[in-house]
Amino acid sequence: MSTDKWVMATFSPTGGTKKVAEAIVNGTGCRVETCDLTDAEFSGETVKLADCDCLLAAVPVYGGRVPSAATERLKMLNGNGIKAVAVVVYGNREYEDALLEVKNTLEEKGFQVIAAAAFVAEHSIARSIAAGRPDESDMETARSFGADIIKKINDGDVNQTITVPGNMPYKEVKGSNIHPTANDDCAMCGICAKSCPVNAIPLDSPNLTLSNQCMNCMRCLEICPKHARSMPEAFLSGAKAMLEKNASVRKEPEIYI
Repeated sequence: MSTDKWVMATFSPTGGTKKVAEAIVNGTGCRVETCDLTDAEFSGETVKLADCDCLLAAVPVYGGRVPSAATERLKMLNGNGIKAVAVVVYGNREYEDALLEVKNTLEEKGFQVIAAAAFVAEHSIARSIAAGRPDESDMETARSFGADIIKKINDGDVNQTITVPGNMPYKEVKGSNIHPTANDDCAMCGICAKSCPVNAIPLDSPNLTLSNQCMNCMRCLEICPKHARSMPEAFLSGAKAMLEKNASVRKEPEIYI
């Protein structure tokens, strides 16, 4: 059994998850079609799975869970028995139930999950946590993971169900009433509004944030050319203190294959 074309579906607001996913598919040596799950107008009908040999689904971890928007968009895909790889990327604290959630979501949609992994990337809110990751060591592990998946497929060893950590029911997600805000440097260019994965920034008032929609993915901070968006300093200080206490020791990628 061989594989030739992969679809790489990523939900990567600040780029770390996509970087890991790209390294994995590079390790496979296969052709790849990309699918951006952060597109607020995403529709599963645009993804060409009919001629796909394997789907790589890579999403970030927020508070030990998969962002609901990412799960909703994964559910728009129909596997019909296609092989899949589940990947989560987290900020060096814990990924808790997220990897199990991705695996279950894919299987519920008819995919055959043959491998899974958890990787670390720089924390999207407290950037000093896991700074510079994924680094070259992470990238080499990702490429090796891709090569190992191809070997598994070519060896015909794809029928055994893999087991990943996590609990059901999944960890309850607690929402936050603190979200990015714009300061007076905002040029009202609308770049953040056009790129927001959940339409939480009005196109006609891009200096605002719709708190009932914002998921704190930090994309608006990442792409603002004026660096005019930020989280409240008191919130950042508290988050950094908590993470320095619980997430300061380097964690390595975990592979399930």
